Amino acid sequence: MNRLTHSLMKLGFILTVIVLASCHSSRRTIGIEEGWDLLSNRKVNFVRDKDEIVVNNRTPYTAVRFKVERRDIHLGDLKIYFQNGDKLEPNLDDDIKAGEFSRIIDLGREGRYIDRIEFKYRTVGNVLKGRADVLVLAKKYYRG
Repeated sequence: MNRLTHSLMKLGFILTVIVLASCHSSRRTIGIEEGWDLLSNRKVNFVRDKDEIVVNNRTPYTAVRFKVERRDIHLGDLKIYFQNGDKLEPNLDDDIKAGEFSRIIDLGREGRYIDRIEFKYRTVGNVLKGRADVLVLAKKYYRG
């Protein structure tokens, strides 16, 4: 083999490795307990962040909770609006550690249809270590 052919083969091999390495999925798998739906996944800033999650489904839910990943957060105001016009404002002012859940916010045994959820929160700690991820989960109502 001449030198040019050998160099082209090396280059081809390197490009193939780069392409294959970049083709892996960047999506992560989230383990959710049976009976709970993932309503949203949000990145949390270090300043007081306000988010609104619109729930576009006709599923009744009996509870809501938050799961925190990567960094600790401070969860402040929470407002849950229901499709019938009612609003629930549980008293929250909680620090939640990475890898842990918030307390469960009960919506009622018979299940309620959530229209949207508004909440204020912020990542706690060193800015250089990155932001927290917050998963918003709701427990499905089952007749039975």
